Amino acid sequence: MKPFPRTLLTLGLAVMPLLALSQAPPWPSKPIKAVVPFAAGAATDIVARAVLEQVSKQLGQPIIIDNKPGAGGTIGIGLVAHAEADGYTILVQSNSSAVIPSTYQNLSFDVAKDMVGVTALASVPMVLVTAPGKGVRSLPDFVKMAKVKPGSMNYASAGTGGATHLGAERLNMAAGMKGVHVPYKSSAEALTEVLAGRVDYYFSPIGLAAQHLKADKLVALAVSGKARSSALPDVPTSIEAGLPNSDYEVWIGMFAPARTPRSIVNRLNEETVKALRSPELREKFNTLVMDPMPMSPADFDAFLKKDIQLNAELVKAAGIEPN
Repeated sequence: MKPFPRTLLTLGLAVMPLLALSQAPPWPSKPIKAVVPFAAGAATDIVARAVLEQVSKQLGQPIIIDNKPGAGGTIGIGLVAHAEADGYTILVQSNSSAVIPSTYQNLSFDVAKDMVGVTALASVPMVLVTAPGKGVRSLPDFVKMAKVKPGSMNYASAGTGGATHLGAERLNMAAGMKGVHVPYKSSAEALTEVLAGRVDYYFSPIGLAAQHLKADKLVALAVSGKARSSALPDVPTSIEAGLPNSDYEVWIGMFAPARTPRSIVNRLNEETVKALRSPELREKFNTLVMDPMPMSPADFDAFLKKDIQLNAELVKAAGIEPN
């Protein structure tokens, strides 16, 4: 028998991976795991469940929420960053993704390099609130009062280095005022202290503060985004109220491991954006007082890099020491 030609053998070996790839089942062919680095019931978890329920229906596969809270979200992010990049493990995370690089040392992952953005999901409007007993009804009057006795006023947050902390720090720097930071374990606890008048001001998620604003138990001074919130149309943004560069955007987004095939990232983006534009999800977001925030993967990656830089500057200016 004549030996098998070497050229044909080489060609066969080269073609084998392509044949294996062509025989692989189309994505998705099994359930997808979505890691949420916060406890069930947190804003990120609520958004993840609302969006992924619709995406699951469109893809025809279950998407299982896996809550992995702890260490400021780094546990959950690390699990996805090191997961197999096959499209069956994704991450739904808040803008703390953009803060972690500046507030945590010796991480086993690099958010910008080890994760790829799929799309932003939601913008979470924040509102600066104070108690009626403080005697101010506008942001300019509030800033004037704060400057009378520099450092005499305090502000709450739902944790050092979080969105409610850095949003207030950005406002403080824009206004040129000082405040004493008082961190709490949750947004609800922080808001309770403001309601009682023991803390002077707080950037609260609008959904959490809404009932107290309607009952005139809180005063809304400004919203934190670049545009007014449809939930509080008469409340100006902090920029409109006279403080340039005071806006701070809180968002929730979807990520995948960096080596995930582009075809899968694009498909996941297309289905998620489709879900975000559906009437059902828009109605849910209105109830949650959040705004859909669809983006292309490229736009979301660029947005994340810019936000990492913004938060690095805030963390440094606020004197926050990395963990």
